Amino acid sequence: MSSAAASADTDRLLAAARRALAIEARAVESLVARLDERFAAACRVCLECRGRVVVTGMGKSGHVARKVAATLASTGTPAFFLHPAEASHGDLGMITRGDAALALSNSGETPELLLLLPHLKRLAVPLIVMAGKTDSTLGRAATVAIDVSVPEEACPLNLAPTASTTATLAMGDALAVAVLEARGFTKQDFARSHPGGTLGRQLLLHVEQIMRTGEAIPRVGPRARLGEGLLEMSRKGLGMTVVVDDDNRILGVFTDGDLRRALDRQIDVHAAAMSEVMTSPCKTISPQELAAEAVHLMEVHRITALPVADEQARLVGALNVHDLFRAGVV
Repeated sequence: MSSAAASADTDRLLAAARRALAIEARAVESLVARLDERFAAACRVCLECRGRVVVTGMGKSGHVARKVAATLASTGTPAFFLHPAEASHGDLGMITRGDAALALSNSGETPELLLLLPHLKRLAVPLIVMAGKTDSTLGRAATVAIDVSVPEEACPLNLAPTASTTATLAMGDALAVAVLEARGFTKQDFARSHPGGTLGRQLLLHVEQIMRTGEAIPRVGPRARLGEGLLEMSRKGLGMTVVVDDDNRILGVFTDGDLRRALDRQIDVHAAAMSEVMTSPCKTISPQELAAEAVHLMEVHRITALPVADEQARLVGALNVHDLFRAGVV
């Protein structure tokens, strides 16, 4: 064990962590009082942008800029990250008329960012700057300059960017959220940009995309014997069978719970008809409904399977909780 590891007792480690978190929390809290017309003007720049918001920064600010760009892009504001060191080697062509720029710099004097200023001015691209010094070169050149300064870094040497990057990231999130709300961005909009995530599946996947159809649907007629219903339920493996009339309209459903209730009533399982033991009316869902609504119905009514019915109450499909699990909806 190294000497540093040996001397790092638990109390000292926790004290250092608490101090760092407290400093960063104060840094973020101090931003609230600075929200003013300049922040609103920055939001309007994003809202009026007909191209993309080009987010840039160097070093640790560059890492924050990547995240801010990703947050903007996923919440309705087209955006991408531009590495300022690469800009002067050909990537300046990524900035076009109609774009807006968002530059992050603690000092406001980052040389690689200063080199972008003539190009932005030539294209009449509005510039939002988030800096620790708004009276810096970048701040003075900005269309809007937002103060993200912090009194101290969480680093005990007051050198490593810690509280300053946290404050900048928080202000970037605040900008994205304010613009999101101004656009009227919805859950459905969010899902469309996140089709591979859980929320995307919940908000974009419909019952008809995962339901079982054709011969995979368990169904029997109302005059069928209970034994036939049990066999059908066993063959199809959905934990239920649907009882339908001659026109395939849903009359009811028979589940494991209905079987237990029938046995409690001492019904003759060989002689009883399905119409005597089914649950009617039963819960159904439309094929056009979101799969998330099927999850909701199952949770509320404490059931594990659902028949799928069309507008004329005809049986067109069926699904159970395992189908929803496989689809990633739950």
